Amino acid sequence: MKMNGIIRTLLVGGVCVAGVACSGNQNAEKAAAEQQQAVVVKPKVTTQIVNVQDVEQQSVFTGNVEGFAVNNIAPQQPLRIKRLLVDVGDRVVAGQKVAEMDNSSLSQAKAQYETNKAAFERSNELYKFGGESKAAWEATKAAYEVSKLTYENLLENTTLVSPVSGLITARNYDNGDMYGGQPIFVVQRINPVKIMINVSEALYSYVKKGMKVDVALDALEGQTFEGKVTRITPSIDAATRTFAVEVQVANGKEVIKPGMYARVTMNYGTRKNIVVPDQAIVKMLGSGNRYIYVYKQDGTVSYQRVELGRRMNDKYEILSGIADGDEVVTSGQNALKDGIAVERVNE
Repeated sequence: MKMNGIIRTLLVGGVCVAGVACSGNQNAEKAAAEQQQAVVVKPKVTTQIVNVQDVEQQSVFTGNVEGFAVNNIAPQQPLRIKRLLVDVGDRVVAGQKVAEMDNSSLSQAKAQYETNKAAFERSNELYKFGGESKAAWEATKAAYEVSKLTYENLLENTTLVSPVSGLITARNYDNGDMYGGQPIFVVQRINPVKIMINVSEALYSYVKKGMKVDVALDALEGQTFEGKVTRITPSIDAATRTFAVEVQVANGKEVIKPGMYARVTMNYGTRKNIVVPDQAIVKMLGSGNRYIYVYKQDGTVSYQRVELGRRMNDKYEILSGIADGDEVVTSGQNALKDGIAVERVNE
């Protein structure tokens, strides 16, 4: 009996010792876990101090090349085309014949004109000496003048000439076709040429008549042409908030062709603004907003919205959102959020 009590005492003591040991291990593990959680790994970033600089103010606009003057050559009456004398791509000079129309109506009009002319001349002589009444004289004169106008009109519309020197850019008929409304030829004067562009209303006060611009054409890679502003529309399109500007470009060698795609660069002075590397710009997903992380003296970063200006190769002009002398984050933004502490690792 006594022995059984001793055994029970020993068993209880062993259980207590084991419980204390287990409890101690659990506490140690918990403390280690808490210590591990307390160790925060700061995201590593690189930064750069940015400053105000003189930024050349440029804007690029696109448009299509047009002839300085465009003429549609067509007769006034629906006549049959007898012969076309030029074709698309040909150069013509002002007054050059480009097409001949059927002249059967012209022959009839000429005969009628000559008959009425002779009758009027006889009537006029008789009227001078009182041998013709005024009413008869006026009727003969009217018939003569109408036949003259008809003949001259047909004469002008039977032999078609180009009113300007330029390039034939379209032909809509063949020999023997009946003229049906479309112009037979389109001729464009291509020295100089012009480009119409639409400019944002915010730039209205900067664009001046006579200002020089640079013109580049996709079809003539590597070449830049000097142009000038020749016309500014005095009103703003309310739908697009833009205004139309005409740019004229000299084309003495006629290498610039109508229809070419043109890029017009306008330069309207300089402005002092902050310039940042393009790596510093962060775009918010689902919106057009742009942000920059600014590194603070306490080791944290601030997420600040910015307004972009010009892009200049690998840099951006900043119109608002950060200050001169700010230190901006240039890499490591993926792991950042507003107010987080970071580790700066600039080389």
